Amino acid sequence: MCGFVGFTNYINDDGSVLEKMKNRIIHRGPDSEGSYIDDKVCLGFRRLSIIGLEDGDQPMFNEDGSLVLVFNGEIYNFKDLKEELIQKGHTFKSHADSEVLLHGYEQWGTEIMGKLRGMFAFVIYDKEKDIFFGARDMFGIKPFYYTFTENSFLFGSEIKSFLDHPEFKKELNEEALAHYLSFQYSPTEETFFKGVYKLPPAHYFIVRGNEMERVRYFKPNFSTVPGVLGFYSDKVDAAVRESVKAHKIADVEVGSFLSSGIDSSYIAEAAQVDKTFTVGFESHDGDRYNEIHFAKDFADVIGVENISKVITPEEYWSTFPKIQYHMDEPLADPAAIALYFVSELASRYVKVVMSGEGADELFGGYRIYQEPITTTFYDRLPFGFRRFVSRVCSYLPHIHGINYLIRRGQTIEERFIGNANIFSKKERDGILKSDISKDACKPQVLCEKFYREVKDKDTITKMQYLDINMWLMGDILLKADKTSMANSLELRVPFLDKKVMELAEQIPLDCRVNRKTTKIALRKAAEKTLPKVTATKDKLGFPVPIREWLKEDGYYNTVKQAFLSPAAEKYFDTAKLVKMLDKHRRGKEDLSRKIWTVYTFLVWYGEYFEEKANV
Repeated sequence: MCGFVGFTNYINDDGSVLEKMKNRIIHRGPDSEGSYIDDKVCLGFRRLSIIGLEDGDQPMFNEDGSLVLVFNGEIYNFKDLKEELIQKGHTFKSHADSEVLLHGYEQWGTEIMGKLRGMFAFVIYDKEKDIFFGARDMFGIKPFYYTFTENSFLFGSEIKSFLDHPEFKKELNEEALAHYLSFQYSPTEETFFKGVYKLPPAHYFIVRGNEMERVRYFKPNFSTVPGVLGFYSDKVDAAVRESVKAHKIADVEVGSFLSSGIDSSYIAEAAQVDKTFTVGFESHDGDRYNEIHFAKDFADVIGVENISKVITPEEYWSTFPKIQYHMDEPLADPAAIALYFVSELASRYVKVVMSGEGADELFGGYRIYQEPITTTFYDRLPFGFRRFVSRVCSYLPHIHGINYLIRRGQTIEERFIGNANIFSKKERDGILKSDISKDACKPQVLCEKFYREVKDKDTITKMQYLDINMWLMGDILLKADKTSMANSLELRVPFLDKKVMELAEQIPLDCRVNRKTTKIALRKAAEKTLPKVTATKDKLGFPVPIREWLKEDGYYNTVKQAFLSPAAEKYFDTAKLVKMLDKHRRGKEDLSRKIWTVYTFLVWYGEYFEEKANV
């Protein structure tokens, strides 16, 4: 696992600019570094050595030096590809997986994308054609950012590296703020930095001069044909175990994260690592926010060590600004901080960990996926009547039961924007300054293109497809990459694998979700080797007691101070923010997620745009 930066060299850099940019991401690769500079391009690399410890340094070159590579990630089928390329006459000079990208590009050109199995973001500079060829893996596990300045094409693993380039102008993208308030993450290709973009998952690009051509090389296609559960559960078990075996390849020790749920437990059991890692939180509410004893019990059952840490509220809040700096963009998922702490813990013992991200999206694991098939008497009423009620209720105060009536009078395309739906457009327009909110579209508009791609599918499949394309990359994988790499730790996600995806596409709806439970085939597969209590347990992840903390004097005052700050005054109606905070504190309504979303932005903004910011 590594990080890279690069730019077309129209500033005639002597290496000093590139060095500053590399140093911004030293956490991604503290083991070694490398640079390539000519009159057209500067490429920089930071390495965390995992495979090919002695000979895998980058930038990496082909035999005649006409191709230069920077690469972040792992290619899990590199040995098979290497053997195939050797048979075709290619000569390898390293043991690193990265070299197959150079020879694969020489042999197959852009068709190499159909052959790769792994998590990756990379760029190959083709000197003879004077082009850049780059790509991002099919799920977006590894990040890739880019921008065009007046004279340069800039790209890299993290946005913060751009800040040291003399042509980069740091400006806030205010439209991104409006979208973020609804999704709790940045949901579009645009980022919070004006002019900086994310390469979408499953895309490759070719850049010639200042022109970029992008091509999508993969789209999920879920089956709608009924099937036999036993058949698919056997297939799932075999696919997961094969993927775990492939993801375990490393020249260093591999560990595993472990919560109390099925996803991480299944991975930990299949991997048979020596060490697992768990965090929990101090809370007045018993074990609701602490899964450590569940994880330890399970670790004992499978015979592995479990290393744990209890996080205090003081640690959580004091570390929060640092974590938002590492995110590059604000992310209001409280679990991101838990993931940072478990990554920090694991990094003291291992360089690589496995984790259970992706199982819910691929196998239908979120409880909200049951909503379309959980019908009541009210659902049997004519949709036209329910739609009328929904529209009337949308103007009423949000008391208990109102949201149900609103949602049951909407289509899935209208009511579901993913697993986080924080502020509606009406709500965010009410707290944002009018000149910020007026140009931003409804959150549903951002989802339309993905719904169109699966317009012939059932409702639950539509929800999964949307989550795979938006929520998974924007929230789940963003926090997985940034929190682990902030601690110089490689995080691998065996569920998000090419072969596992090929199987998940075939699993019929009745083997994914029913009224009683979710990810049915996966749970049935896990029951072969996991205790039933683990295989059937509801998802918790690493839950965080935010709603409790916001009612305590100290943290209430911390957030209130932020809500009355000059930054808040610049972008928000601060009186409404404080009113929202007070309402939550009095127990009138649980507004913790809304409060945390706004507070997260203000903390992130302080790290990047206020005078104290070291950027």
